[in-house]
Amino acid sequence: MDRNIRTVDDVLALLDGLFAPEADRWTGRGADWWDDFYTDRSRPVPFFAARPDENLVSAVERGLLSGGRALDLGCGPGRNALYLAERGFDVDAVDLSSTAVDWARERARATGTENVRFHHGDAFTLAGGDLTGPYDLVYDSGCFHHLPPHRRVSYLALLEQLLAPGGFFGLACFAAGTGGMGSELSDPDFYGEGAGLRGGLAYTPGALRAIFSGLSELELRRMRDEPEDSGRFGESFLWTALFQRA
Repeated sequence: MDRNIRTVDDVLALLDGLFAPEADRWTGRGADWWDDFYTDRSRPVPFFAARPDENLVSAVERGLLSGGRALDLGCGPGRNALYLAERGFDVDAVDLSSTAVDWARERARATGTENVRFHHGDAFTLAGGDLTGPYDLVYDSGCFHHLPPHRRVSYLALLEQLLAPGGFFGLACFAAGTGGMGSELSDPDFYGEGAGLRGGLAYTPGALRAIFSGLSELELRRMRDEPEDSGRFGESFLWTALFQRA
């Protein structure tokens, strides 16, 4: 008989355990899934290409983001982290997959990019250790929408801990109502026997505004489609957002 629940972390860990290992893409249990995903570099996955998000490029080119310390959450092969580093940001980038991190480091060596550090692991665990704020920019392209509803608590705590006063939070995540990527089930429906995240959660603009209501909204729009020969990544089934901390 276990009666060990006494903290919020205990409750979050209990809820984590409701999801089958193959549905877990946010803790260390999910690392193997992501390693398999990134192993075949020839797969026709749009974000395997070394192209930064079009919304991130737009924010930099418009002068909304102009340097400082940056954290890339769920960096994958490093496309956004390397872009920021090449534009003068001092970058930490983290991913659960050691395969993705190795690929990102190869790209950094190939381009001679030095002001970026790639970390393998869980950002929630590394925060305050390898990932030490404050960061002037926290950027997330595809990590947030793989979290189950209860881990938004951890995510908001991470931003509170690491984002500098006046700092910016950028996000790209699955958009509801597009008929594209992301599940549109309500939060309670993800919990139960054989629970899974159906590949990730889709969000509405209203939901994103409510979740990140502690930050000031600067921009919230659909990502623009970019052609294959573009130097930018863009898929319209994603929302893009830019928020600022007071």
